[in-house]
Amino acid sequence: MTEQRRVAVWRDGAAVAVPAGEPVVAAFDQGLGRGDGVFESVAVVGGRTPHLAAHLARLSRSAALLGLRDPGDAAWTELVTAVLSGWDAGAEGVCRLFLTRGLGDGTPPTALALLAPVPPETLRQRAAGLSVVSLGLGLPADFRARAPWLLGGAKTLSYAVNMAAQRHAHDLGADDVVFTSLEGLLLEGPTSTVVWAAGGTLHTPPADTGILAGTTQARLFAAAEADGWPTATTAGTVEDLHAADAVWLLSGVRGAAHVHTLDGVRRGDAGLSRRVRALLAG
Repeated sequence: MTEQRRVAVWRDGAAVAVPAGEPVVAAFDQGLGRGDGVFESVAVVGGRTPHLAAHLARLSRSAALLGLRDPGDAAWTELVTAVLSGWDAGAEGVCRLFLTRGLGDGTPPTALALLAPVPPETLRQRAAGLSVVSLGLGLPADFRARAPWLLGGAKTLSYAVNMAAQRHAHDLGADDVVFTSLEGLLLEGPTSTVVWAAGGTLHTPPADTGILAGTTQARLFAAAEADGWPTATTAGTVEDLHAADAVWLLSGVRGAAHVHTLDGVRRGDAGLSRRVRALLAG
């Protein structure tokens, strides 16, 4: 089978493409040993990364929260260009950008770009929707805003809890998760932003809860406002999702996946998913 994965690493001021199976991270890299780093997942459509700028802006914010040296947009763009070289424009892909503290002690950070086809399960969820369970994160909604050491709002490599939550959902027969705060307020999914439609308005939880600001959610809300669909940040609950006209989990690669089952209860989308997809496609 033809190797479809691509890798590029930043070395000595340049992006270097390497074989996908070649080691590029030292065993003592602090991203590997401690999860001390940040990342972004960027959609590749038509051989391009149309939303790269928003992801680079968020990566820069995440790096600043961790005190990481960001090599800058020009370096990331060169890395993306390196992995996209020769990529089939008809193949949808996901480009992941990784920045770690490297070996630490003043050594250069590790910067990588990885490119691979979008997994079939992601495409299935985008088309067919999701079964979701709500799980408590164990923190008050306002705590991370007062605790910078918890890195609220940063997209870090420390995703072990997120992945464990998804595995727990799978054990329960569901696809994904919506996290809630200690007092029951909506937060986010392990790899997504929560959006719901109610009362003629699109809603999403406020970012001051320490959730990751969603690039796809921001793009949807901008397009919706321009189209006459009001938007709001709302401190909602799982009960609000049950009462909503429609619920989606949004992410950069999966797009807007509608939630067809929440905590075992089937629900519809009032025909609104088509409008949401059209706004994102525009």
